[in-house]
Amino acid sequence: MASFTAISRALFTTRPTSLFLRCMSNVPENTVYGGPKVQSPNQRVTLTHLRQKHKKLEPITVVTAYDYPSAVHLDTAGIDVCLVGDSAAMVVHGCDTTLPISVDEMLVHCRAVARGAKRPLLVGDLPFGSYESSSTQAVDTAVRILKEGGMDAIKLEGGSTSRINAAKAIVEAGIAMMGHVGLTPQAISVLGGFRPQGKNVASAVKVVETAMALQEAGCFAVVLECVPPPVAAAATSALRIPTIGIGAGPFCSGQVLVYHDLLGMLQHPHHAKATPKFCKQYACVGDIINKALLEYKEEVSSSSFPGPAYSPYKISSSDITAFSNELQKLGLDKAASAAAEASEKLNKSESPGEGTQQKE
Repeated sequence: MASFTAISRALFTTRPTSLFLRCMSNVPENTVYGGPKVQSPNQRVTLTHLRQKHKKLEPITVVTAYDYPSAVHLDTAGIDVCLVGDSAAMVVHGCDTTLPISVDEMLVHCRAVARGAKRPLLVGDLPFGSYESSSTQAVDTAVRILKEGGMDAIKLEGGSTSRINAAKAIVEAGIAMMGHVGLTPQAISVLGGFRPQGKNVASAVKVVETAMALQEAGCFAVVLECVPPPVAAAATSALRIPTIGIGAGPFCSGQVLVYHDLLGMLQHPHHAKATPKFCKQYACVGDIINKALLEYKEEVSSSSFPGPAYSPYKISSSDITAFSNELQKLGLDKAASAAAEASEKLNKSESPGEGTQQKE
């Protein structure tokens, strides 16, 4: 008999190495070799791609995502940028504000999204309390979002001197960063709630100046939230980088909406009150979900689900008899009767009035 070495040598010489490794592994062929995959504009949206769209005045699409299914939906739809927002605190965790969510919780969301969205540029939010203390803290958190969360870039709220310095430090650390001005939800204690910004001259000028400061700090884009359209238009004109509007009108370089809001996912009076005025609902998915759950509840309550069509795993009549006999030997007479009765009921349901035996 040929030795194992001889057999291995024959295999290597008669078929490609990759095929041999494929045969020796239960890992799919395209993942046998680990390591980062080469990115290209055709596979993953990059900053270069966004700059090209901005230069051509092509609107940039941004949507939030917080888990694997939502990320897959964005990927399938061809959305340019997937933002793993700290809004997860509200729409996923049920909090009243974005403040409670932690870095560790954000990382769980980031990793799930990274598994599902292979095409969009992935941007992770820095949650409240993770970057305010110092530029060092900001860089350390940003590094975690990229390394542990699998993101391509991060987003930071606000434009105070300390935030600008943090943004600059993050960019200097080699991390792509998106800014965020106007209504900054993490600052609601200072703003007095979720209030639009830029509604008077001083506030409008501050929005534009803050956006420009974030640009100079190295941000590749700036989110403009809840500002009047003329203010957003002014900021967009003043900047060399894209502006992404949310409740800022049609004059931005792109738009972002929260996944749950645009889908009408949360159809409940409490959530209806919290749905932003600027959000268009492109579907009422929540109504469909509620209807499906009610139908499921009714069918289970009436014992109409699961019927034979959804009880696909079969055991032959002869095996049922043998099974019942074994249960009786164990002193489990009631269990034996239950198994026999269940088999009989399923047989009658599948072949009404015929009494035919259950298929193997």
